[in-house]
Amino acid sequence: MAKVVALLSFLLFCWADSKDLVFQPSSMIATGPRIKAYLLGNIKDVSLNVRTAFPSKLTGSLDPPSCAAEETLWNVTTEVVGTNALQVNMKLNKSLHLCGDNETDCCPKPLCVLETLQLSACEGNTVKASLLIQVKIHAHLISTNPGSANQTIIPNQVYEPLGSCPCDLTPQTCDIRCCCDKDCSPEELKLFELHCFPGPFGGQLPPVPDYHCSAQREDSPDWFPFLCVISPPENNPYLGLFYNGDTITPKPRPSFQMPVLSAPVFNIYKQGNPIFTMDDQLFTIPQMAIGHCVSNAPVAFLENFNFKCLNLLDSCPTDFPLQTRPSDLRVQVNNGQGGDITVEVRDELIGDLSNFLSNADITPDGGLVCKNVTLALDYTFYWKGNLITNITMIRSVGTVVLNGSVKLTTRYSAVFLTRDYVGDSNSGNPGYQVGKPVIGGIKRTENNTFSVQRTSINLWKPVRDGLCSTAEEQPVLFAVNSTSGCLLLVSLQNLTQCEFLRDTVGSMQKNLITATYAANSGNPDSETEADWIKISYGNSSTSKVDGEGSCSGIPSHIHINIWSLVNETTEGNAQRMIQAVQVQSTLSTWTLDCGGGDFAPCADPAEAEMFEVTSSVTFIDIPVRTGPPKTRFQINFTEYDCDKNDVCWPQLAFPLTKYYSGEPHSQALAKGLILVFFFIAAAVLGTPWRQIRQAWSNSSRTVIEDS
Repeated sequence: MAKVVALLSFLLFCWADSKDLVFQPSSMIATGPRIKAYLLGNIKDVSLNVRTAFPSKLTGSLDPPSCAAEETLWNVTTEVVGTNALQVNMKLNKSLHLCGDNETDCCPKPLCVLETLQLSACEGNTVKASLLIQVKIHAHLISTNPGSANQTIIPNQVYEPLGSCPCDLTPQTCDIRCCCDKDCSPEELKLFELHCFPGPFGGQLPPVPDYHCSAQREDSPDWFPFLCVISPPENNPYLGLFYNGDTITPKPRPSFQMPVLSAPVFNIYKQGNPIFTMDDQLFTIPQMAIGHCVSNAPVAFLENFNFKCLNLLDSCPTDFPLQTRPSDLRVQVNNGQGGDITVEVRDELIGDLSNFLSNADITPDGGLVCKNVTLALDYTFYWKGNLITNITMIRSVGTVVLNGSVKLTTRYSAVFLTRDYVGDSNSGNPGYQVGKPVIGGIKRTENNTFSVQRTSINLWKPVRDGLCSTAEEQPVLFAVNSTSGCLLLVSLQNLTQCEFLRDTVGSMQKNLITATYAANSGNPDSETEADWIKISYGNSSTSKVDGEGSCSGIPSHIHINIWSLVNETTEGNAQRMIQAVQVQSTLSTWTLDCGGGDFAPCADPAEAEMFEVTSSVTFIDIPVRTGPPKTRFQINFTEYDCDKNDVCWPQLAFPLTKYYSGEPHSQALAKGLILVFFFIAAAVLGTPWRQIRQAWSNSSRTVIEDS
């Protein structure tokens, strides 16, 4: 409304001293029954006339404006809004609903009004200004049936869906494509009868099934009443489709299925549970999630992490987490037993920004100076049992000088300590979890006892420019096949020292995997030898023939094969164990490429070319064989296999055993004896037994006659 008043004030100011009349806007397109325009200028002694304009059949142009009165479907009213402004209101004097039977004031077609109007401002018989209006109005799909004053009765949704026409959403109005809406007239239904809503939402319930007792027909078999299903009509598969009501706890009944255990409710901290603040909110720290840095990711109890986030700065940051205050970081955290712990914040000023900025982005002066930029947040949680005893945090801040756009790398970490010992992060309990790091180890040689110091098995993780000099390492994740690498700059001078080049690349690859053992489970004991398997190392054999400008036997690729096996199942979850780990180095020959017209690497000894140094891992599942091998009978006669067929003849007497729990054993035994009685009776009265008795009587008669 304020914008309209401001616009009107501006127009009044523009035409304050003008004697010419003008309409604003100068032309209009109307799609509704109400039109509003403004007449600006000397409005004294001005009359308004509206008429329908038709194009000429010869020239196609409209007739000039006229002050002659003409009868139209529009009523014109005016309202003075200023000394030099007149508001013109036009209202359509016609109903916009589609015509029914024997109706006149209605729309015969969906496109109800299509015409061109000329609104003229006249002084006497002289036209001073005119407004051309193109009118295109469609009919409204509003029901002509009067609404009932009775209260709507909503059926009980627990036993039947809400109404027989769920798509009827608007009362006393025809809903588009809802063919079961009783508010729609036959003319309105014709507009969308080929596009009705399908299924139960459109009121189209399926027919009664053939097996239902109410579906009996004249041609139904005689046994139909004995085998048909009796079910109330409201018991249908669409019951409750649009109902979200209360949950009713069913009564316990005998069942052959394994009971579904509900999710446990954690009242205290356990490994992996989120940490909460005293106001029952999640305690969050910026972390990496799904490849992106999230500023409010929750922290899990006893889960260490260390993430780096890349930020592009064009100006000094003002928001969290790059701009923080110690008072905001002193959060009160729930210690796990209802008590509170306040985070202790200590500030550390960073002068050397080489770990956070690239060399190209470090500008000593001459740019925008951003002070107290938060570079790192390092949390330390001290715990005992299920209790958090203390939380300390080191906030690293520094001054960043911006000379254009700067790429800033920030660090966020959390470490859980108990008795000044860094807790090892497990990867499962007991089996490995998919996506958790594979645990490696280095054997200690002290006290003549088996002891392993944990370490990680890594792959290359290229960053920024992709060079090996700036590349980082990433751990091997269980059941995640991966390939990564980096680029190494090699010049002609380097290729003259092949032995040194081989040692350099080999040392880089060996630094990825320093472990000699790998844990076969996700929570190994460092002093239990059975929890660790030895890693086997090997190299692909190739002849080392060095030539001019080329070096062979370069360990440019290292591949890790890990064999895993589903060893057991704990609480319905498969426990995956590692059975063997093999590290294989692939040797290749590096030769400078002087083709394509680029002879610089081969002519200039200092000109370097990039070569790939790669690493990969592949996880191999070992198939599990359970039980003895199948016999020839089980292979050929699969119809007797109880695991593949609904009818299991070998378990015909299962209801008579003590393992059957569908009903009391006494009832099952009684029913079984009744079945045995009927079987004996059928055998005695059946045709085979009658033939045996007849043969016996004939033989007896023959013996008597011979006597």
